[in-house]
Amino acid sequence: MDPRRVVVVGASMGGLRAAEQLRAAGWSGPITVVGDEKHMPYNRPPLSKEVLASDVSHEAVAFRARAATADVEWRLGVRAVAADLDARHVSLADGTRLPYAGLVVATGIRPRRLPCPGPAEGRHVVRTLEDAQGLRGALTPGSRVVVVGAGFIGCEVAATARGLGAEVAVVAPEAEPMLRPLGAELGAALRRRHQARGVAFHLGRTIGHFRGIDAVTGVVLDDGTHLPADVVVEAVGSSPNTAWLEGNGLDLSDGVLCDALLRVEGRPEVVAVGDIARFPNARYDGVPRRVEHWSIPTDSAKRAARTLVAHLTGAEPDDAPFAPLPAFWSDQYAERLQSFGAPGLGAADIRVLEGELDADCVVGYHAEGRLVGVVALGGGAAATAARYRGALL
Repeated sequence: MDPRRVVVVGASMGGLRAAEQLRAAGWSGPITVVGDEKHMPYNRPPLSKEVLASDVSHEAVAFRARAATADVEWRLGVRAVAADLDARHVSLADGTRLPYAGLVVATGIRPRRLPCPGPAEGRHVVRTLEDAQGLRGALTPGSRVVVVGAGFIGCEVAATARGLGAEVAVVAPEAEPMLRPLGAELGAALRRRHQARGVAFHLGRTIGHFRGIDAVTGVVLDDGTHLPADVVVEAVGSSPNTAWLEGNGLDLSDGVLCDALLRVEGRPEVVAVGDIARFPNARYDGVPRRVEHWSIPTDSAKRAARTLVAHLTGAEPDDAPFAPLPAFWSDQYAERLQSFGAPGLGAADIRVLEGELDADCVVGYHAEGRLVGVVALGGGAAATAARYRGALL
């Protein structure tokens, strides 16, 4: 094994962007990318939409390979089980030990599962292509679908399932869907859009247990309400994949703690990218946070690659503050939810900037009078307006 090798652990979007950006930053040494899925990296947002709505193959969602990474070694279908950051090697499930000069942590997140009693058959999550393809076969006209969770994935699955003719009920402990990223008023406007299309909501409720013997036939809520179900989708959040890093004295309480250069707790030969990285964003404040938005793997990979290559080549590090503008979108029915900035930091001061909540609208989120996030809900004009305002953040 070449002692100049960079090992990237995680072969999803973050790992791919890290490999690309290492080459863009001038790294000519060998790169090995390790991933537990058998597929080359693919785009995950379509999993809860297009992949559920039709028969979509891996080729349809796979990222385009770039010539600069043609010589990257991909070790797919094998997961990392441990790392020794002092000895500088990563251990894989097949017994392989990979020494490295530089390490990129890009293992992302995994869906949480409900610890409720009852059968497991008929219960789904949506994280991998196989997850989405398995759920797709169960979403048939007239099927009774209970979605647990009213965040991005839950709302998108509910919209897709209704489009396929399923009967859909959404259960969540919050008072409104997507309450944390959107706030109560915009969350309520989103709920009304779903209800107008036939989705039933059971908010302020949790799951007590699942009914059925060999497979789920229903769910019982904490207040005793029984909802019949042929399919249950668990969309109750995610957990960072950090177990393989345990034993190295790292702060893994919420992802991997990084400094402002995306170095893992100041180690210059270890960086983190994507939604596993907890980093301070100079655009807002010095508080390290994880950000599970589609834009973050690309933005963090650019910054982390420059940091790592500078260390490995002995160059001066780029110490410019890392200040990405988070962005996400969510397609539900024919409408798009588009966000720029950090709406969660402005949850105490939310104002409608354009339009009306029950039509196309743009909503602003403010912290100490400063606009820190904008969200549009509706058609293309609202999204364009949000994009313009977002560019000014």
